[in-house]
Amino acid sequence: MEQNSLPYILTDALRRNFTAYAKVLALFLIWVLFGVLTDWIFFSPRNLSNLFRQMTIISFLAVGMTIVIVTGNIDLSVGSVTGFVSAISAYLQANLMPDVLPQLFPNMADGSIAMFSTIVTVITALGVGFVVGVWNGALIAYLKIPAFIVTLGGMAIFRGGVIGVTGGRTIKPISEPFKAIAQGYLDKTVGLIIAIVVIAAIFLMILQNRRMRNRYGFSLNPMVLDMIKGGILSGFVLLYVLVMNAYRGVQNPVFLLAIVAVIGTYIANNTRFGRYAYAIGGNQEAARLSGINIEKNIFMVFVLMGMIASVAGMVLTGYVAAGTVSGGEKYELDTIAACVIGGASLMGGEGTIFGAIIGSLIMASILNGMSVMNLDVFYQFVVRGLVLIFAVYIDVISKRRA
Repeated sequence: MEQNSLPYILTDALRRNFTAYAKVLALFLIWVLFGVLTDWIFFSPRNLSNLFRQMTIISFLAVGMTIVIVTGNIDLSVGSVTGFVSAISAYLQANLMPDVLPQLFPNMADGSIAMFSTIVTVITALGVGFVVGVWNGALIAYLKIPAFIVTLGGMAIFRGGVIGVTGGRTIKPISEPFKAIAQGYLDKTVGLIIAIVVIAAIFLMILQNRRMRNRYGFSLNPMVLDMIKGGILSGFVLLYVLVMNAYRGVQNPVFLLAIVAVIGTYIANNTRFGRYAYAIGGNQEAARLSGINIEKNIFMVFVLMGMIASVAGMVLTGYVAAGTVSGGEKYELDTIAACVIGGASLMGGEGTIFGAIIGSLIMASILNGMSVMNLDVFYQFVVRGLVLIFAVYIDVISKRRA
């Protein structure tokens, strides 16, 4: 087979990226399996819309957790932090803002009050996430307390915070603008326009990347391979929008997740902060000797994790339209499983945000498929644990071979 031939190029690309393609193939097989077992109800636009909405919260957390794991650390508090931010958001929406804002602005219309309440809640929630990130980051990076211990303690502390804020009761109602964060849909025409813009951006980024690699003397993939990759990715984007438009349109939280994932990917791959994270996880001592400020970068990683957890908490509040005592429980398990399934190594130095998103989609697909099949809830917990153990086992085996 000639090296310049298309079959050789595709085969070589498949060999070099086998792990990433294997995850996508596994997701496809899981979907086909549940499609057959549910008489193809699994593939209905309504169920697929629910599936992608359900996976967003874990996906948000997985974006931040990937960078944490890449540095060789772990955050066991993300579920409790998500629930804590959710409870605070619900308290502001249901109890504080409805009492305070009418007194401050007696002539303001109800719709304006609801919108202003949403803005205040979002800013407050992000502030809480920032403070939590500073707390975790300072203890881990500067006081040298192991991340496992700090975040395990944080799991209990913030779970107590959830109970304290809610008082052991469900907090509601939530304003319509805030619920729209997780329950709303983009206009179908807007969704198509965004799809076209994204497709154009994909090919522009491919061309820009080729120009940059050529400028600095790096080797280039064959143009045909890059165009095939861009075409496949563009096809998935367009197909997703068309399927979602067959129901109600692209979901707001999925659109928000896409923005966070793109930003996270850019940070991980195209900034010093991101590259330092991989260097620290790969060999911390070598990173230190090369001049990288280990403490500062680990601190920033946990601040970023706290901010992303606050976004997940807001989406959770909008999704359930309330603040609940059980909000965020066991999310840390699903988040870590999604990252490991997506290729992140618990030993540090490896992992991608794209892989984590695929991992969270695999987890959500399994749980959604079992729900459509009306399997008992205890099976879902058993499967979660087994999938996590299997994913870690695969990671250990791959490390041994390496």
